[in-house]
Amino acid sequence: MSQVVTGTLVQGYMICKRQTWLMAHQIVPDQEHSYLEIGRLIDEKSYDRSRKKVHFDNVVLDLVRSEEGDLVVGEIKKSSKGADSAKMQLEFYLYKLKKYGIEAKGRLLFPEERRRIDVELDDKMVGDIENIVRQIEDIINEPFPPPFKKIGYCKHCAYKEFCMS
Repeated sequence: MSQVVTGTLVQGYMICKRQTWLMAHQIVPDQEHSYLEIGRLIDEKSYDRSRKKVHFDNVVLDLVRSEEGDLVVGEIKKSSKGADSAKMQLEFYLYKLKKYGIEAKGRLLFPEERRRIDVELDDKMVGDIENIVRQIEDIINEPFPPPFKKIGYCKHCAYKEFCMS
């Protein structure tokens, strides 16, 4: 598996292939975009007391806890609107941990909604992740981004200027 693929690329891939290419090629979105600022604020202020951000390989885990003998890694998101893509990102993290011999459970956290979704890695998910990683590698190895395709997320995307101008 490529060291280039990150959880952020996995999440982006699930939403927009063009965004995945732009991120992978270090094209930085509008850093003052309101949605990015809100996301950063929620990330900084949520779960402060138990917060342990962990960096390894090409992974950044928002939250790491021990619960009843199990390692639980959490991914904090602004909204459950993109829960499917966030779930795949968390599954990617669990997959990477497993590759290092670390068994963990996952938890998606939506503090503004006071909601959480527990995630456990299974064999089907492993196959899905490996397939997605290959597809992401194919996308980022292309010389140009995929063509623009308008979707519901475009309205609030920090890359909007790259695609709609």
